[in-house]
Amino acid sequence: MSSTRDIDALIDMMAKLPGLGPRSARRAVLHLIRKRALLLTPLSDVMQIVAATARECMNCGNVGTTDICDICTSQKRGNGELCVVEDVADLWAMERSGVFKGRYHVLGGTLSALDAIGPEELRIPRLIDRVATEDISEVVLALNATIDGQTTAHYIADQLDGQVTLTSLAQGVPIGGELDYLDDGTITAAMRARKAL
Repeated sequence: MSSTRDIDALIDMMAKLPGLGPRSARRAVLHLIRKRALLLTPLSDVMQIVAATARECMNCGNVGTTDICDICTSQKRGNGELCVVEDVADLWAMERSGVFKGRYHVLGGTLSALDAIGPEELRIPRLIDRVATEDISEVVLALNATIDGQTTAHYIADQLDGQVTLTSLAQGVPIGGELDYLDDGTITAAMRARKAL
C-alpha cells in the first residue's frame, strides 16, 4: 500500500478542476500541505459547509445558500430589466462590473445541435414564463459571442418578439469571447452600448 495514496487521490481530484492539470494540482496540494493549519484545514471545513448548503436559485439559476437568491429577492433589483446569461460565472462577471442593476436569468448553457442541447435542456421555457408573469420591460441578452451563443440569442429573440424590449451587449465583447474572461471595464462598456435586436 502506497504511503501517499490519499495525497495522490487529492492531487487527482484537484487536477479535475478547470485550469488545473496534474502538475498544477500537485503544486497546489504540496502548498496546502505545507500550510496545513493556515489553508488546508480551513479549506476543508469551508468545502464541507458549501457542499451541504449550496443550491441553485429556483427562480434565476444563480448559486447561493437559499432557495431564492439575494438578487431575486432584492426590491431594488425589481426594475423591469432581466439580463440573460449562459452560466453562473457570467452572472458573477456581470455583478463584478457593477453596471447592471436588474435581475438575471441563467440559461445553463447554449443551444447546440451537435451536442443535442435544445430549449428544453436549458432554462429557456422558464425565461419565457418569467417574461409572461413578472413585470419585465427589457431583456438584455448577455450571451457569449460564440456561434452557439448567437444562435441561442436569436432563438430567444424569436420566442420573445413583441412581448418585451430586447437588447444585446454591444461593443467591447470580442467574437468568440466569454464574459467570465472579460475585465470589468469591457463589460461596463458593452452593457452601456447595448442595442436593440
